[in-house]
Amino acid sequence: PITRSLQSFSEGDTVSVIIDPSYHRGQPHHRFQGLTGKVIRNQGKAYVVLTRVGNMKKELIIRPEHLKKAN
Repeated sequence: PITRSLQSFSEGDTVSVIIDPSYHRGQPHHRFQGLTGKVIRNQGKAYVVLTRVGNMKKELIIRPEHLKKAN
């Protein structure tokens, strides 16, 4: 649905990475599927999400079609 690409997040929001295979632009690597993180900032139409993979912190650049607000 078009509403996924129109959703917006603000800094500090907790989001989950849910990859939508119908959108290829801004799609993260499949190893990040299901991870949660915090939105740090905007970068163009995408968002920079800080997440942890093991003991390492990663910054992912993801478009909003592949993000969902976490509760």
